[in-house]
Amino acid sequence: MNRLAEMETFVRVLETGSFSAAARRLRIGQPAVSKAIAQLERRLGVQLLLRSTQKLTPTDAGQNFYERAKRAIEEVDEAEHAARGASASLSGTLRVSAAVTFARLHVVPRLAEFLSEYPELSMELVLDDRNIDLIESGIDVALRLGSTLEDSALLARKIGESPRRVLGTPAYFKRHGEPKSPAELTAHEAIVYAVRGGGTEWTFRKGSTETSVTVDGRLRISAAEGVREAVFAGAGLAVASEWMFAPELRRGSVKTVLREWTLPPIALWAVLPGNRRPSAKARAFATFIEEAVTKADSMQE
Repeated sequence: MNRLAEMETFVRVLETGSFSAAARRLRIGQPAVSKAIAQLERRLGVQLLLRSTQKLTPTDAGQNFYERAKRAIEEVDEAEHAARGASASLSGTLRVSAAVTFARLHVVPRLAEFLSEYPELSMELVLDDRNIDLIESGIDVALRLGSTLEDSALLARKIGESPRRVLGTPAYFKRHGEPKSPAELTAHEAIVYAVRGGGTEWTFRKGSTETSVTVDGRLRISAAEGVREAVFAGAGLAVASEWMFAPELRRGSVKTVLREWTLPPIALWAVLPGNRRPSAKARAFATFIEEAVTKADSMQE
């Protein structure tokens, strides 16, 4: 097994978490994976993995080698892709992370279309409402939501934007009435999305008028799926992006109020690790999602 193959084997072992899973990914036998890792450690003269009955953990040397090996493999893929020209199909594995609800509503339904364009490409979608470490998790591109991104170590490109709205079910507003001004929100139960970018304090604007309101939220939820279910159950109103309730807004099972007032919009960012050049497959996926989101938003206008 040559050096590049050894590196790829090590990268797959770390990404899958086991020799057997890496063997399945690489379509080789598990003994070949074990032999490749042993040869690599012997050649480098350092231990790369700490082995236990439950998991494999990289040593400091192993983690450093993983980051550089993954980058080297990507550079080889990029060189081959460039040599084959623009008509060449993307290949290999693309690891994407995204928030659970956004991905379920706006990414997963479009994956079949993306993969059909690139039949030699496979994908791993890591869903987590938290901002996971892209380098540690081996992520090629992350889709993140927020007004701004503060981590200067990451490369980020804004690929979409959605208005935030005050919304609830028609049944909730029938029982409790519709607020006619932001100040009236204090008389309503609010379902608070308790993550960065959410919270209880909101600044509304209408023309040159600006007003801030602190909503009364006895129910705080840390995941968007929970916020959605609480709204559907009539537990209160919420301040959320139109993306979060897109299907229900189209059907009319959720409605917005105070539409003449605007809130700070939420942006969608394609985020890439800053320690390496973005791969062609990461760039292609970010562009695909940008075009899909833009098309979907324009159809709703």
